[in-house]
Amino acid sequence: MIDQILGLMNRKVTPAAQPSPGGIAPDGVRVAACALLLELAYADGEFTPAEQAHIESGIARHFNLDAETTQELLALAHAKRAESIDHFSFTRVINREFDLGQKMVLAEVMWGVILADGTISEHETYLVRKIANLLELEPGYLSQARRSAEPRR
Repeated sequence: MIDQILGLMNRKVTPAAQPSPGGIAPDGVRVAACALLLELAYADGEFTPAEQAHIESGIARHFNLDAETTQELLALAHAKRAESIDHFSFTRVINREFDLGQKMVLAEVMWGVILADGTISEHETYLVRKIANLLELEPGYLSQARRSAEPRR
């Protein structure tokens, strides 16, 4: 078990990894962003169809993906999320690749995922704040992202 933990800690996550046939780098920023969205969707213990639809439409629109590539990205993100032991591995990639504007769009999509099922759990609120902190987003930016996401429910 210690060897597995050390292996995860020593593995580098790089966006320049070899793309799959669909054009998605297995450890890229797309997978990292999608994995964080999945974390938020599962935060309340239930992954609803509304949350899945919001994630699919958000990543397809943001990354300009077709339906097949979107599904491939979701499958990769589910796998990476399952093997991850923290959120830092994902936020580190996003911090390296995204500028403030892109992080704001991601924060808006994150709030959209939280709001998609019509309820906001305490753990979802905590997790979005934690992720925003790791993304180096000021609390005011997170509030702005929430206000922007609310009319889109």
